[in-house]
Amino acid sequence: MVRLTVSSGRPVDLELEMPGDKSIAHRWLLLAATANGASELDNVPAGLDVRSTARFCAALASVVDPSQLDGWASNPPGQGQRDGSTANGPRPRGSTLRIEARGRHGLEVRRESIDCGNSGTTMRLGAGILASASSRATLEGDASLSRRPMERVAVPLRRMGASVATVGGCAPITVEGSSLRGIAHRSVVPSAQVKSAILLAGLTAEGATVVDEPVTTRDHTERALRALGAPVHVVGTSVRVERFQYVGFAGRVPGDVSSAAFVAAAAALTGGTVEISGVGLNPTRTRYLDVLARMGVQTQRIVDRDVLGEPVGTLMVDRTADLAGVTVEGAELPELIDEVPVLAILAASARGDSRFVGAGELRVKESDRLGAIVRMIRGLGGDAAIEGDDLVVAGGDLDGGSFDAAGDHRLAMAAAVAGTATPRPVAIEGAEVADVSFPGFFGTLARLGAGVEG
Repeated sequence: MVRLTVSSGRPVDLELEMPGDKSIAHRWLLLAATANGASELDNVPAGLDVRSTARFCAALASVVDPSQLDGWASNPPGQGQRDGSTANGPRPRGSTLRIEARGRHGLEVRRESIDCGNSGTTMRLGAGILASASSRATLEGDASLSRRPMERVAVPLRRMGASVATVGGCAPITVEGSSLRGIAHRSVVPSAQVKSAILLAGLTAEGATVVDEPVTTRDHTERALRALGAPVHVVGTSVRVERFQYVGFAGRVPGDVSSAAFVAAAAALTGGTVEISGVGLNPTRTRYLDVLARMGVQTQRIVDRDVLGEPVGTLMVDRTADLAGVTVEGAELPELIDEVPVLAILAASARGDSRFVGAGELRVKESDRLGAIVRMIRGLGGDAAIEGDDLVVAGGDLDGGSFDAAGDHRLAMAAAVAGTATPRPVAIEGAEVADVSFPGFFGTLARLGAGVEG
């Protein structure tokens, strides 16, 4: 376990790029591994979660030569180096992966057991692909992933005709594929992972498959499928897909806009300005920018190109006023669930209290993130509480201190962001877990002017 200490420094004006977006990379890797023909993906991020998806793809018999994927997935990035170095070099650069596959017809797996690490996306979307395989496989995960709910994806896949077994509603998941039939599924809990799993299964099903959600969740899967020519129809919160086999494709994974949230928050706390180029600006992923604007942080988005249906461009962040407390309504929360930890850090440094309504889903993330956010803020000298499913954060000033990330990458990064502006340093136990989603994160904080030691 790596302990790093972050301390405040001078504000800086900085131009930089983010590592590739892991949500997009997961989906593009899975689509490439089930395409008919060769695909080439550039800027694939080196984070541990994406490597789990690469391992899954290497296990598919449809992939002609899995050696590149398997070798890349088994070479984990560096753990917590303060200069931001990783296995890919001194900066968080992405890899270029070439994948040749034979399509979804007759899909089989090479291994009976596939390790998904800590990646819920790998497990849930992987189950959707295996639902039509002519073989049986078990998807396993680490202790954290094995506590997360999996029946929400198992139930609709069973309705489609697959055999799906969980252990007490959690991982490991054993999937035995079958001929599938399309269904109409109404999600009770908004989940882009569940939606994507059903849509991926629906690509091989007889008849149409429809997923309807209470609110819109991130739509990377349907954007990519539409760009590849699949019959995808979106009406409001409902997505419909029919059987389709896509061909190989090429694309550069956009920079991760969720990772950019931590950089934007650090700039807001320190008074710096940041320009982030080549970042994904998908509207289902930028809701947190609207929250930042309500808190007094000026942001600007400029879209200059489209890559496989994803808008890509430049994000500029400039704090122009004191931070103000904010209310995040329940209807907004599913579109910024990953950014709540760092928004809570900003809220603890704002004038007035903040409330995140209906944040109960945070209890079943990599950790009980809801309770952990409260412990983090209190441990750093602020105050926060849980009221029902609401997270309430008192405005004021954080002082510094220490925090054990307990294996949660977003909490590790949020605590580190707090340290860029606190009077006393912030020490993060288990800081290396940031590599799960943002290889080179602490090096990026140092470029932003923070002191990073350990």
